[in-house]
Amino acid sequence: MTSLICTLQDHRDDVNWCAFSGKLLATCSGDKTLRIYNTRDFSELPFSPLSGHGYSVHCCCFSSCGQFLASCSTDATTLVWSMDTGEIEAVLEHPGRSPVRICALSPDSAYLVSGASDGTLALWDFPSRQLRRTGAVTDTTMVACSFSPCSQVFMTGSTYGDLRLWDLDMHQLHAEKNAHDLGVTCCAFAPSILSGDKMVQFRLASCGQDSQLKIWAINKFSSGAYKMQLLHTLSSQSAPVLSCAYSSDGQLLVSGSVDKTVTVYDAKNGILLYTLNQHERYVTACAFSPTSPLIATGSMDKTVNIWRLEDGCSGHVGKSMLENSALTSSDGRTSLRRSKLLVSDWSEEDVSVWLAEEGLEGLVGTFTANNIDGTELLNLTKETLASELHIESVGLRNKLLRKVEELKSDSLCSGIPDEFLCPITRELMREPVIAADGYSYERDAIESWINTKNRSSPMTNLPLLTTLLTPNHTLKMAIGRWKTSH
Repeated sequence: MTSLICTLQDHRDDVNWCAFSGKLLATCSGDKTLRIYNTRDFSELPFSPLSGHGYSVHCCCFSSCGQFLASCSTDATTLVWSMDTGEIEAVLEHPGRSPVRICALSPDSAYLVSGASDGTLALWDFPSRQLRRTGAVTDTTMVACSFSPCSQVFMTGSTYGDLRLWDLDMHQLHAEKNAHDLGVTCCAFAPSILSGDKMVQFRLASCGQDSQLKIWAINKFSSGAYKMQLLHTLSSQSAPVLSCAYSSDGQLLVSGSVDKTVTVYDAKNGILLYTLNQHERYVTACAFSPTSPLIATGSMDKTVNIWRLEDGCSGHVGKSMLENSALTSSDGRTSLRRSKLLVSDWSEEDVSVWLAEEGLEGLVGTFTANNIDGTELLNLTKETLASELHIESVGLRNKLLRKVEELKSDSLCSGIPDEFLCPITRELMREPVIAADGYSYERDAIESWINTKNRSSPMTNLPLLTTLLTPNHTLKMAIGRWKTSH
């Protein structure tokens, strides 16, 4: 079952998009602002709202590590925001200065695509914020875009009704004409990759003005050719379907409609599980949290509803999803959820787990009582340990400070972009490869993991359907550029 846990009522105009990172929710609106919330209690961050666009903000998306947020607007720009400060990091002006309707970041955060009202597309190198390629489809407006989980291709949808698959050189690999009568409104790749002997398969959801939600198989053959196959046509909503999104494990699919409903489906079988009816006007946006069983839905009623998926609604969501967010590695010492964060982003619970891992269990109670989170941990001194935390043992204080210094010298807090670090080793990657879960890893690390982990994904804990590893040349080049500039 599902339950409505809170309603956010801060926007003064239509809510156009919702996006989650591991710990934040971003929403954007016709009121020209973006609002940022902590997903722990959905309190608004101190630097929110973000005000930098001159007109309606249509779309927003987080980088993979949650460090940056991209947003696009009728003002013909895509802005990149720092989620540490709320400041604008870059202003990307769309070629031709046409209103930008959609933007999407690749899962490896190497690329950003923006699509505009005149049918043009701009592909940006995200680390350098430089324009890499442009493309166009005439006589239409780009309104939908999604990257494949391997970050090497992306799909666009337009008001003309077609879906087009592009590579990073802006070559069209496939065009599905009239995918939705009267126009596409949204599209989203599932996060997993299915592989066989002679082909690789992605799943894509798309929705449109024809009141339908469709699930497609996109097959890439060994010859390099692509083919799209329609698997399911879902017609549970009685009016145009404006938004769709997959859960982080690809098992669930959510959509929002002009009929004011939100629907949740079993994505594999195309079976309707729930219909939610709490919005008073069109549902324009929907998103799944990647780390907890939550859905955010935005509407023209100016609100954002937060829904919790309770135990039993899916074999892969609910309690199991929460448990998977804190799985440990083979030696039982490294929390996958915590390892993805900078130390300064650690919660009090993360600090407690780290203390236990380092043999400092006796300090957990003291740190918890004093609300020591990652930022506080990094700022500890001999004086604060003695006078404020009342740790009397000189040896214990010295041991703790040595451990903190090790953290400071670790790559987690060295300023290296998170997307350049291997999720397993947390070290700068030399030979990044893309695994079947869509994430990039250091080759040696993921090969060792596969050999000892029964082919489970380090990031999702789900089975890897293939051990095929694809070199991520784009990411390797980006890391090389970063190393040269630093």
